[in-house]
Amino acid sequence: TNPDALEKAVETEGKSLIQGLENLVADLEANDGELVVRLADETAFEIGRNIATTPGEVVFRNEMMELIQYRPTTETVHETPIVLFPPWINKFYILDLKAQNSLIKWVTEQGYTLFVVSWLNPGQEHADLGLDDYVEKGFLTAIDTAKSICKVKQVNAVGYCIAGTTLSLTLSLMKQRGDTSVKSATLFTALTDFSDQGEFTPFLQNDFIDGIEEEVNNNGLLRSYIMARTFSFLRSNDLVYGPAIRSYMLGETPPAFDLLYWNGDGANLPGRMAMEYLRGLCQRNEFADGGFELLGHRLHLREVTVPVMAITCETDHIANWKDCYRGVQQMGSRSKTFVVAQSGHIAGIVNPPSRNKYGHYTNTDLKGDANAWMEGATFHEGSWWPRWEAWLKKRSGKQVTAREPGDSKHPPLTPAPGDYVRVKARR
Repeated sequence: TNPDALEKAVETEGKSLIQGLENLVADLEANDGELVVRLADETAFEIGRNIATTPGEVVFRNEMMELIQYRPTTETVHETPIVLFPPWINKFYILDLKAQNSLIKWVTEQGYTLFVVSWLNPGQEHADLGLDDYVEKGFLTAIDTAKSICKVKQVNAVGYCIAGTTLSLTLSLMKQRGDTSVKSATLFTALTDFSDQGEFTPFLQNDFIDGIEEEVNNNGLLRSYIMARTFSFLRSNDLVYGPAIRSYMLGETPPAFDLLYWNGDGANLPGRMAMEYLRGLCQRNEFADGGFELLGHRLHLREVTVPVMAITCETDHIANWKDCYRGVQQMGSRSKTFVVAQSGHIAGIVNPPSRNKYGHYTNTDLKGDANAWMEGATFHEGSWWPRWEAWLKKRSGKQVTAREPGDSKHPPLTPAPGDYVRVKARR
């Protein structure tokens, strides 16, 4: 009864219906009988050829991650390097889709030595990996490796989404251990207080989490397509029903859109890590309330005491900015900068200055609640990237000769974007 589909069928003498059926069958075959609507033309992109192309080298690899050091584009760089931790729910190249909107490329152009973690895409053999492994073999190891290569005592760390949450856990652990390796922390859309679960409330009730736990016990993993489906149904018109109508009813080929290609190139989560996150952080809110047990320590949100800049997004449906704000308020840092960017979880972060598309809000008074903060905030046209860089510059030391990737102890292993990012999620 869809009038557009009927009109298209008449116009094409039924060819649109045949193509739509072929699209449907192709999607079912590609996902072992599960109906997952393809959002993008997967043949249009190749990692390392026309996406994720910023030059660099993998300078370290272990069972958790590859560490990429990007090539300098300036003759001198700031002494203190940046270590960026992307979420392992998705792949890091959301920050390096193409030259025009690559945060990774832009950071190197501002004169910084940049390291980026590319996480393992786990299989069933990695079921027992937990948050302790991500912290110890991921965060702490990446920081130590960057320090060693650059011959410095401190780095500036960045964590995006779940990696921002875990960076905060890591900072609490480092505080308890007396480790001062992190000079400042930048958090992109990172939740640390889960007391208000917002749109995710239905997905964080026991009946749903019990089902996830059963899935994890059966497969050892929280499989990528289950997470993708959950996130998609939060924006079902854009990510489920609209694409299904265009593909199956109108017989249209999915668009060649890099962002949607990335969205479909998901990653699995190890079973133990997924349940620690869902039960301990999301459901019980232990980091903000009572303490989260990790590596023999009870970690508290108030123990995040390094200078912090938190970038949040106004229409973010995954990490609501008001919830992010509440977490930052509870951190023990004496230097906190909070920014609300226009748009959502991805577009609010991937917002290069050249596009001049989305603005951002700032307010130095973090004493009131989120509504009071926004009422007193100042709106600024354009991207928050230059504001962050100005903040970072004050914490990045003197200029030194630009560093080529690696050193004698960490020779380049393979060109960026590396090998781990090419691994597809396994069922």
